[in-house]
Amino acid sequence: MEDLKVTASGYDFKPARAAMQRYIDGNLLSGISWAVMVGRDLVDVNCVGWADKEAQTALRTDHIFRVFSNTKLITSCAALLLFEEGKLGLDDPIEKFIPQLGNRKVLRSGATSLDDTEPAKSSITIRQLLSHSSGLSYGFFDPGTVIFKALNERGVHNPMTTLAQMVDVLADLPLIYQPGTSWEYSLAIDVVARLVEVISGQSFDTFIKARILDPLGMVDTGFVVPEKDQGRLVAYYAGADLMDPMKPGLTRTDNAPFPGAYLRPVARLNGGGGLVSTMPDMVALIRSLLPGGKTLLKPETIAQMMTNQLPDGQWIRFAMMGEQPGKAHGLAGGLILKPSAFDHPDASGEFYWGGVAGTQWWISPKRNMAGVMMAQRQMAFVHPFSFEFKRLAYEAIKQGREGQSERSTSPSALA
Repeated sequence: MEDLKVTASGYDFKPARAAMQRYIDGNLLSGISWAVMVGRDLVDVNCVGWADKEAQTALRTDHIFRVFSNTKLITSCAALLLFEEGKLGLDDPIEKFIPQLGNRKVLRSGATSLDDTEPAKSSITIRQLLSHSSGLSYGFFDPGTVIFKALNERGVHNPMTTLAQMVDVLADLPLIYQPGTSWEYSLAIDVVARLVEVISGQSFDTFIKARILDPLGMVDTGFVVPEKDQGRLVAYYAGADLMDPMKPGLTRTDNAPFPGAYLRPVARLNGGGGLVSTMPDMVALIRSLLPGGKTLLKPETIAQMMTNQLPDGQWIRFAMMGEQPGKAHGLAGGLILKPSAFDHPDASGEFYWGGVAGTQWWISPKRNMAGVMMAQRQMAFVHPFSFEFKRLAYEAIKQGREGQSERSTSPSALA
């Protein structure tokens, strides 16, 4: 297990801790923990609030979180390991490995039925799957659309079905845009998990355990929390109002996304959002993608992973929030090309992603810093607390470096 000892000093995270305490005192969060690195050195590790608000169980670094879409980073790394071995090419058509996903149809603009389609002009590539530009959808974020209805009626998210069965559902449905021409958060990374199974000949959980989790010492990461460890699984909460994230109130919702989730094995090895993990495990994963030590992937693969894969001017967008100008996508997460008003100005070039419950990671090659933040509140990936914490983390690093620079050039230091 990764040691969470702070090994670099001179960085003041008291403002960040005070800000997060306000969210807990205001009944907006139950608890939040974080770890921030400069280079590979930890500069702050902290836990604030409760793992279980009702039981008043203080949050610890060994608590287990539903990391939801942080899973995508592991799935993408799994595919990139196979890429490094020459077992797949990023521009290979998916039908080379999963034949039923070839010869796609695409919904026409404004289509009101699944039959209003045109032929796809090109195949879906693995690069497009990894960057969410394949034309697939999710069936979570776009209620009222033709594809949302079809995906949910056909049980695409049914946890009792396998990745292979999920692909069969997708094979019978049209894409929502021509491959490579737009961006839509989607089931693409679950398709990548199936791709890993097909190429490796192993179940997805077996592959990631052997190639990622065990080598990195990620002992608490998996699709199921063993019975002996279920006391460490944090409670899960919904906010008072989805459309008003700052309205106080938390309702316990441990049975999301389905009753008994993570407590027993299910057929679906959800490569897009099915893992649980801990702070030490997530730090081990992020550290393995940083220079200065042994890395999970080759440096050139990591550089490609953190390179924008979308056409110029194409930004990520979510149905409920619209386009996010300045934010693009690499091979395993988002990229901040132009910081927004909510981001710290130093966040330019940041590689990041997170889960719907508020667990999040980020790597800033330009600032030589990285971090992991873990909360347990539904629809928290874009909650104000996550933006505020990251701004304060960047500011703590900036001021810490300025202080070190001043000390190193002071007359006493030069004497």
